[in-house]
Amino acid sequence: MFTTIIIFILVLSLLVFVHELGHFWVAKRFGLKPKEFGFGMPPRAFGIYKNAEGKWQKVRGNKTPADAADTIYSINWLPLGGFVALGEDDETTTDPNHFHNKKAWQRSLILLAGVTMNILLAMALISFGLMIGLPQTIDENDKDAIVSNRQILVAEVMPDSPALAAGMMANDAILKINGQEFTKTQDLQKFVDEHIGEEITYSIKRGQENLDISLTPELRADTNKGGVGIGIVETGIVKYPFFQAIWNGVKTTIFLTWYILLAFFGLIKGLVMGQGLSVELGGPVRIAQITGDAARMGLPYLINFSALLSINLAIINALPFPALDGGRIMFIILEKILRRPIKKELEGTIHYIGFILLMIMVALVTYKDIARLF
Repeated sequence: MFTTIIIFILVLSLLVFVHELGHFWVAKRFGLKPKEFGFGMPPRAFGIYKNAEGKWQKVRGNKTPADAADTIYSINWLPLGGFVALGEDDETTTDPNHFHNKKAWQRSLILLAGVTMNILLAMALISFGLMIGLPQTIDENDKDAIVSNRQILVAEVMPDSPALAAGMMANDAILKINGQEFTKTQDLQKFVDEHIGEEITYSIKRGQENLDISLTPELRADTNKGGVGIGIVETGIVKYPFFQAIWNGVKTTIFLTWYILLAFFGLIKGLVMGQGLSVELGGPVRIAQITGDAARMGLPYLINFSALLSINLAIINALPFPALDGGRIMFIILEKILRRPIKKELEGTIHYIGFILLMIMVALVTYKDIARLF
């Protein structure tokens, strides 16, 4: 449990720190002087800054030194990512390098930089993973791929099927059927089709546990062949040479981002249409649990999951909801439409309400996660 918490904090810190680093780097490129760029969250342990004479000074505690002429670079006590104080919630001043005095497209790029960095981090993680080997579905047409540890996984369990009734679950690895090993989905499907009406025994691996499940194949109306009501995929540890790994890492990240966007769209559509949630949401507790599971399975699985988390963080932050980066960009767009700045008190209040709503949702999901554990 302790190891799971440590790994979860490290992964979360990496994703959040890279996100904030994106905001900070683009802000500095546009001439801004953020008040502070910190590793971890306050309270501040210590920091350094330049005074008006250009000399580096040390600072402790949370107060901003009166002689600080540039960004305070700080190390903070709570090891959860990082933050950058851009001054986007401050009132407009005459300083040409104040956030609100920058052009709309510059402010938008600063806000989008965090999202972009999370996507780039996912590309880097997946590219590195493909250099050392990542678990993936196998594409036999890819001649550059080096595949090891081939296995067949259950991708889906159909409703009202023998497999569902017997307790088979998605992500179960099929080791053997009646003592016979299979590495090709076609061979497995042919074997099952030849045993319609006969009880056969699936030897599966679920996490660290090995199970035997007895099933009787039936003629399935959806395929007109014998089956037990599962969708299967052929997987393995896939590895590429250096440059192919980078190219495939970029492609994989783009595809994953698109699929996750479609999933978010379906989720929001279901809520708007009154159809409820089509998937089960997970909060910090559930994410920490999955992070621990991935770490126990090995570095490639942890890399895969961290990349997925980074993409999800990017997409969520890009949503046009108050308090998120996408919500702040919506106010910039509204400002251009109205041709006048939005009152900071009004914008700040709306972002505050949005933040409270997000925290309530996180609390509810966390409560469900904890209840599920017990």
